[in-house]
Amino acid sequence: MSAPHWVTPVDARAVADTAEALFRNTFGGDADGVWTAPGRVNLIGEHVDYAGGLVLPFALPYGTVVAVRVRDDGILHAVSTHTTDTWRGPLADVAPGHPSGWAAYVAGVVWALRRSGHLTAGTGFDVAVHSTVPVGSGLSSSAALECAFALAVADLTGLPTDTNGRRPLIEASVLAENEIAGASTGGMDQSVAMLARPGHALLLDCRDGATRHVPLDFGSAGARLIVIDTNAPHRLVDGQYGNRRAAVEKACADLGVATLRDVADADAAVAALSSPVAQRARHVLGEIRRVREVADLLDRGRIADIGDALNRSHASLRDDYEVSSAELDSAVDAALAAGAWGARMTGGGFGGSAIALVPAGRVDAVVETVVRRAASAGLPVPQFLSAEPSGSAHRL
Repeated sequence: MSAPHWVTPVDARAVADTAEALFRNTFGGDADGVWTAPGRVNLIGEHVDYAGGLVLPFALPYGTVVAVRVRDDGILHAVSTHTTDTWRGPLADVAPGHPSGWAAYVAGVVWALRRSGHLTAGTGFDVAVHSTVPVGSGLSSSAALECAFALAVADLTGLPTDTNGRRPLIEASVLAENEIAGASTGGMDQSVAMLARPGHALLLDCRDGATRHVPLDFGSAGARLIVIDTNAPHRLVDGQYGNRRAAVEKACADLGVATLRDVADADAAVAALSSPVAQRARHVLGEIRRVREVADLLDRGRIADIGDALNRSHASLRDDYEVSSAELDSAVDAALAAGAWGARMTGGGFGGSAIALVPAGRVDAVVETVVRRAASAGLPVPQFLSAEPSGSAHRL
């Protein structure tokens, strides 16, 4: 068995140097500035953001950097170190489905800021991108790109970038993903990328946008949180995510509530629904309770005790919401067998990553068992990331 592959965080300045070099080689001269935004992992609260629920993500020490320069001709020209695909065209032509691919996340931000009246027509941008967030891992590389660029646009055009000023940038980034890229995600990823605080998770109320920083210090509990990137394809735009969201909306319509958060009696609500909508609702209602449970334990410094809630979350996502996969189940089961306190898939599912809360002395055993189980099942070789709660988007 080959040695497990750890994705080591890269110093932000080194990532910025790579983006700036690409910028100079492509556009000539220097960028007006360089900005970064983090990827994220969701500790708990999966598939509840679009149901008015509670989520508990935190930012990772892996990010996306954009080097940006303003143009005066309304043209966007975007390049990336990760692909030979570039996009150059009038921002006036941006519309749902155009551009396609990764450029949608960049062009869509400007489109959304224009639509909301925060940005005037005629302003364009040269953009060079470099990222250390593994693409396809379910760690929100798309939101990191959107938020880094949104903050750059705000800084360069005089929009406010304090906490309140970041709210319209979050909204623009969500619109870019929903309307231009065509991914029906909620606003959790963009919120944590813009609002995260080191050493904390962000308790986000998706019904009213309220946030609270919850202390999260794994080291104080003799623990580590490992992200297990299964290297399985992460498919959010193939209809499956949208199908789950539609089921939640149908549950709300059948129950006569605006969101499932408004349900007073969870058991009665589930009993009143038909399969599979009932199972989807049972997951959402149970997951919201689990988020409250974990936030309360973290407030009391009881990190080691959240493992059971993580396990119940995974079982619900696997059985009721049906968004897990063979790769994710293998990683979770292997981690628990090797001594993890708790483990669950994280992100939208259908591939991507799992997390494992592990006693510090069991990290090697957990990693080796996860790799061995994947190999024996003929699954892709996973890679591992260190999850330390980190800060939000900022200018470098």
